Amino acid sequence: LDGEERGLGVEGVEDRLDHQEVGPAVHETTSRDEVGVGQLVELAAERGRKTLPEIKLGICGEHGGDPASIAFCEKVGLDYVSASPYRVPIARLAAAQAALG
Repeated sequence: LDGEERGLGVEGVEDRLDHQEVGPAVHETTSRDEVGVGQLVELAAERGRKTLPEIKLGICGEHGGDPASIAFCEKVGLDYVSASPYRVPIARLAAAQAALG
């Protein structure tokens, strides 16, 4: 979503952009852009649940293993995160910490 929010595709975007010029690159976490991408995630969750209250919503990829992104997902009420195997222990700990507040 980071790249899409800026109107960019994911493939090769880092080669075309000056990081200083546009802020966080597309591979960085959702938690670093709660105002832009975060609002899109929150809006999507809110509208999705209005339409289908039992819908299960979550994120996947490297964001799913980032503790700050997991805390954000808890804050906006997402149901799950999916992370690569080597990030699962960190993701489980972060999810428990976020759930406990």
